[in-house]
Amino acid sequence: MKLVDTSAWVEYLRAGNSDVADNVEALVLADEAAWCDMVMLELWNGARGQQEKRKLTELSAAALRLETTTEVWELAHRLAARCRDKGKTVPAADVLVVACAAHHEVELEHKDGHFDVILPLAKNL
Repeated sequence: MKLVDTSAWVEYLRAGNSDVADNVEALVLADEAAWCDMVMLELWNGARGQQEKRKLTELSAAALRLETTTEVWELAHRLAARCRDKGKTVPAADVLVVACAAHHEVELEHKDGHFDVILPLAKNL
């Protein structure tokens, strides 16, 4: 199981020709793709046209939704503080997605450089 970030879903949904899009497709076909509330919100907020909205509706029924629990939020707060302490400025939404993946003990599929900064700082929180 992998939590698929918005950046990777967009590659997949918009038929991107990339390793990330191929990875997401493989995860979907194997029923190993997951998402969380923040990713769903970002996707619905950026959905263009009825075709993308239909795809999102289908994925809502198929992809596992990892809950954004109180524990996830608390982990996100600690991770945000660690990022700030290390002088790293990253989007709060990305911090929350990493915290969700860490809490649920799943890997993250992404195509966003912010995660390369955040993920190493999420270890041993």
